[in-house]
Amino acid sequence: MVEIRGIEFQANDDNDMGLEFVNLSHRFGHQCPNWPYFKDVAIDRTHYMAKSGVLSQTITTTMHVTTHIDAPAHVVQGTPFIDEVPLPHFFGSGLVVSIPKKKWESITGDDLEKACGHAIRKGDVLIINTGWHKQYEDGDYFAYCPGLVKSAADWMVEKGVKVVGHDTQANDHPLATAIGPQRNGPILPHLEEEYKEWSGGNDWKDDFPEWEPVHNTLFSHGIMGIENVGGDLDSVTGKRVTFAFFPWNWDRGDGCIIRLVAMADKGQNYRIEAGEEF
Repeated sequence: MVEIRGIEFQANDDNDMGLEFVNLSHRFGHQCPNWPYFKDVAIDRTHYMAKSGVLSQTITTTMHVTTHIDAPAHVVQGTPFIDEVPLPHFFGSGLVVSIPKKKWESITGDDLEKACGHAIRKGDVLIINTGWHKQYEDGDYFAYCPGLVKSAADWMVEKGVKVVGHDTQANDHPLATAIGPQRNGPILPHLEEEYKEWSGGNDWKDDFPEWEPVHNTLFSHGIMGIENVGGDLDSVTGKRVTFAFFPWNWDRGDGCIIRLVAMADKGQNYRIEAGEEF
């Protein structure tokens, strides 16, 4: 048991179910880190204790902030909205893999094969730990994250991955998004010269000629992406666990903030109910 503000609760690692629950989501709230072209999160305490004797808050936010999942319709026109995706795609077992990366480095299909090709199973949830969840703040995180590239998306399609999550700013490399020389961008134009210097003289338009190729490839094959994975990610890295990350039942939703949770049943005693009548 654990006591929180004077009330006892069952703990994440000590509960009647015998399960271990691990939070893999970043915080959400006032002034949480935000992608460069979105409005800031706004939270209004419509009612509070001194005024009303209750606490009720009104939130204005994009769904593409903190740890969230993209619906295919977020990028690929004519594909399912978040409420249309069947529920099994928000739950399942899979791997948390370590693929350490530095500023602007690519996460490739070869990286994935080396990290987990021997262990990946069709229908797995795949979570990638690059180490950048430790850099999650406004500023360098969004502009300089490493990122998935097309070969990684092709690898996931080939292996039959169900959902991919990662501790980076988007399902694509930042320079393959509007941060770089793409549609709706560049919203951070100063990065052009910085990239040229970093890459040894390359033009960012040559190195990133396509707009969000990973989003497009994954979503066209029904593979959703979880962005900005965080929390206690390191504690489950290198392990096979079970994940839950259900979104709102939002009509025509383009994505949703989620509480991504990893679960382990070390005693192998817990079972989901069979649905018998009582």
